[in-house]
Amino acid sequence: MASPTRPSLTPPGHARRPAPGRRRTATRAVAALLLCCAAVPGCASSPEHASHPRKSAAPHHSGRAQSAAEKAARARLLPGMPPPLDPHDLYAADRPGKLSRAVKGFPSRVYVPNTLSDTVSVIDPKTYKVVRTVQVGHQPQHVVPSWDLKTLWVNNDLGNSLTPIDPRTGRVGRPVDVHDPYNLYFTPDGKYAVVMASKDRALVFRDAHSMRVVKSVPVTCSGVNHADFSPDGRYFIVSCEFSSELLKVDTARMKVVAHQRLPLAGAMPQDVKISPNGKTWYVADMVANGVWVLNGDTFDRPRLLPTGKGTHGLYVSRDSRTLYISNRGEGTVSLLSFKTGKLTGRWRLPVGTSPDMGGVSSDGKVLWLSGRYNGEVYAIDTRTGRLRARIPVGGGPHGLAVYPQPGRYSLGHTGIFR
Repeated sequence: MASPTRPSLTPPGHARRPAPGRRRTATRAVAALLLCCAAVPGCASSPEHASHPRKSAAPHHSGRAQSAAEKAARARLLPGMPPPLDPHDLYAADRPGKLSRAVKGFPSRVYVPNTLSDTVSVIDPKTYKVVRTVQVGHQPQHVVPSWDLKTLWVNNDLGNSLTPIDPRTGRVGRPVDVHDPYNLYFTPDGKYAVVMASKDRALVFRDAHSMRVVKSVPVTCSGVNHADFSPDGRYFIVSCEFSSELLKVDTARMKVVAHQRLPLAGAMPQDVKISPNGKTWYVADMVANGVWVLNGDTFDRPRLLPTGKGTHGLYVSRDSRTLYISNRGEGTVSLLSFKTGKLTGRWRLPVGTSPDMGGVSSDGKVLWLSGRYNGEVYAIDTRTGRLRARIPVGGGPHGLAVYPQPGRYSLGHTGIFR
């Protein structure tokens, strides 16, 4: 996110019949697949969605008990929300190369919003070169994939507009008037866009396609910026960077239901990310120099895990095992194991780097991050932590989007896919 002085920089016959348990399992699997395909456009007959989710270490339950548990879990889902492919891994749809049919034929690109240049630099990830520079509105902050994966929205914060880009053709559309769009998210049912109106101190729910205002929700905190959604989609947690607070918002009711102040004077919470099993939330903090760890359901007092100076962005590896944490103030990326909740390593970039926001390549081999204070973009090898490329772009590059990425739908920001 921005510093306190934001304006300056700011997803068969007669063969032996299978055992009853196997028949039930197969039937459930097919039913789940059909439900997924019915709920998500572009899913039907797509081979990537027919593959089995990663096996879980969860205890085995009888077919009857498991079926009851699945029914109960689905009953809790936000109405209209596609059910998770794997209830034990929210990112099961994000495996390497498993692109939705909706993005078939889209060229692989990295879209970089330059806040000081009012442009978007478009990078070819194969050549590590800028192939195009697009003029957009004033102070673009993030490039956000739409819920249906068909549009990229450039958030022109001080320009009070969203610029649509067709990721299939690269065509730039006519800007849409949206006031104070610092960041942008989408509800899991695909109905609404949620604008993080930082200066207006509001969460603005808009129609996900027309961007017409449905409801504006005033907030008492300052600097709403990042968010992520619960496994059932019923609530989301929002960070407020200028007042050291977190909000819990009821998705269906469009209402703030809880808030808390972080237990550190001057804390500046940034990116928010939920763990694959949906039990733990991580919130980056650029002043606390670490991530806050909390239980989103209870929304109790979080604990701080130090990671590095200027902790800012949070990104999940393609195997759902590792959380990449960018430390903008010291030019490093910390690695956290979701299994243990502990740090497992740190990649140190060259002197004079400021890793900020970004995303993971479709194959999972490269972590792309903007260099906020250095007018450049970093391509980092996720196997070795080695810097593959350092690409000059415009001034103040911020929330870049790697696109397309695996996943059935987008929850917004620079690409939170489920």
